[in-house]
Amino acid sequence: MDCGIMSLLADTAFEDPWSSFFMDVLSPLNFVKVSSVRMQGLLLLVFAKCQHLPFIQILSTKSTPTGLFGFWGNKGGVNICLKLYGYYVSIVNCHLPPHMANNDQRLEHFDRILEMQNFEGLDIPNILDHDLIVWFGDMNFRIEDFGLHFVRESIKSQCYSDLWEKDQLSIAKRCDPLLREFQEGPLLFPPTYKFDKNSNNYDSSEKKRKPAWTDRILWRLKRQPRSGSCTPSLPAPHFSLCLRSYISHMMYTISDHKPVTGTFDLELKPLVSVPLITLMPEGLWTMENDMLISYTLTPDFPSSPWDWIGLYKVGLRHINDYVSYVWVGDNQVSFSNGLNQVYINVSDIPETEGQFLLCYYSNSLRSVVGMSSPFKIQPCAFLEEDLLGESQL
Repeated sequence: MDCGIMSLLADTAFEDPWSSFFMDVLSPLNFVKVSSVRMQGLLLLVFAKCQHLPFIQILSTKSTPTGLFGFWGNKGGVNICLKLYGYYVSIVNCHLPPHMANNDQRLEHFDRILEMQNFEGLDIPNILDHDLIVWFGDMNFRIEDFGLHFVRESIKSQCYSDLWEKDQLSIAKRCDPLLREFQEGPLLFPPTYKFDKNSNNYDSSEKKRKPAWTDRILWRLKRQPRSGSCTPSLPAPHFSLCLRSYISHMMYTISDHKPVTGTFDLELKPLVSVPLITLMPEGLWTMENDMLISYTLTPDFPSSPWDWIGLYKVGLRHINDYVSYVWVGDNQVSFSNGLNQVYINVSDIPETEGQFLLCYYSNSLRSVVGMSSPFKIQPCAFLEEDLLGESQL
């Protein structure tokens, strides 16, 4: 991210370029932007497939600066804590101090970011009690002892095993019990730093920095699967994560780093399988009448007059991508036996055809808690043709 003051001001007023880009790419694949958090040059985005939205609750977004004695956000971490089908998940993006000699400082910042993920005043367990922590970013760990020539020759011949032994993060994991709990995939790709920009050549400047695996993806499961082969007598784990790929992408040359991606399979037995709100558009929706929405809620749902229902075109990009919305407290027309009804004024109905859906947004939970099935809004001309056909019969 560009962390200049003008870029920060522009991104405050408008959608940041990375969010816009990923929404353009992912919304046709039915992904919706769920949450984001930014601290200067650090940005963390969470997208989810549309059908999962009622089962994702954003609990907290947090920034932890560690630069300049904890007052400057050029270094540090950003975190999104969420509930996924009832399980606690924390996602952390970080930028740790650079340079070979600052390894102790990197580990100290790692610990500080972890310690600062407290949720005082909220009914959220300590981050170490979350079911899953995914932690990634420019961690800046370097390769110790070996000289520049040996490292480059090892990379050239794809002999990475010697380099793994001197990787500072791998060494730290052998010594630090807490860090050891974080898993990582095998480093089967070349070190991702430092490159000449717009090339695939390692640093050719006067500094000639030694290549290193600075960009890493770690994860920690609270409930570890049992070791050894599975047997029919043992119950299957309710929550498990499997790494499918861990690779770098050498084709990108706009940075002195190469991007790294991890792809995972997450298998879980939902602790929550029924949405808090069930939404139902009533009758035939047209562009010439007020439209009625019925919904039911679970007994433990914390309703608020600031809750709202949004009308969206199928293929929404993010939760504020509605074409119209109503406050449930203002537009309520009936309430009986757990069934609620609100209306959308005809003047707020879009004069465009296509598939639409409804989402109920909870102000207390800061999340979508209910979603309708897709439906069509019929134009007036459609109804007139239909009635004309009936009269001719």
